[in-house]
Amino acid sequence: MTAKVNPIPEGMHTITPHLVCDNAAKAIEFYKKAFGAEEGGRLPGEDGKIMHAMLRIGDSAFMLADAFPEHGSLAPNALKGTPVTLHLYVKDVDAAFARAVDAGAVVKMPLADMFWGDRYGIVTDPSGHQWSLASHIKDVSPEEMQRGMKEQSACQ
Repeated sequence: MTAKVNPIPEGMHTITPHLVCDNAAKAIEFYKKAFGAEEGGRLPGEDGKIMHAMLRIGDSAFMLADAFPEHGSLAPNALKGTPVTLHLYVKDVDAAFARAVDAGAVVKMPLADMFWGDRYGIVTDPSGHQWSLASHIKDVSPEEMQRGMKEQSACQ
């Protein structure tokens, strides 16, 4: 008799980001240095490019692979940017943000205390992926959030 296989592997969540990078091996080293990622494994192709890799930051897994333009698999830099931002909650956003920048990320939006209750900023990694980093610093009611959004919009 065959054992029943779990359709969602142990340690995985329902949705898992899968990033395409210009140089996946270099991206893996960046994610380790910048975000403390742990590598779960990689599958290199015959040409040395990474066909698939699994990483974990905290309790969340993500996958990545090298770009294969000949198959329509393009990294953000080839697309001149990305509409996607990966959000990372951390205990100490100031330290995490500095670590990402020290590792080579570029600041897109400096850290600031935001009206929704997070200290929040955005960096772009060397592969062109955007990462928002945040620590929740206060609970805000829906009314306070709405008021804060209006105030911020009026200042712009």
